[in-house]
Amino acid sequence: MTLTVLGDSITSDRTAHSARVAAGDGHLWEVSWLPGRHMNRNSAITAMMIADVTGPGEMHVGHRLWPHVAGWAAELALAAGEALDQVAKPPSWASVGRGGEMEDPEGAE
Repeated sequence: MTLTVLGDSITSDRTAHSARVAAGDGHLWEVSWLPGRHMNRNSAITAMMIADVTGPGEMHVGHRLWPHVAGWAAELALAAGEALDQVAKPPSWASVGRGGEMEDPEGAE
């Protein structure tokens, strides 16, 4: 369970979901499982914590981390079940660059 938080992105080693700075504004963030919603950096980290913890699909009401997931979801004005449903969907843009073109995976080397 590791989140990598950089100045312009947040990734996880347990899920394909990610967060990035919204195009055109260095203070707003977007998260791949909450398409169209802009938030501050702290909320993006909270959203990525939910994705990281629930990504493998092991989360359920009786799980020992359920109270944490429910609390994090509430911080984002979501019900825990609603968050799980959204995280279960594939990332909306994780492999697409801001211009709509596929990012070059070798270009970052």
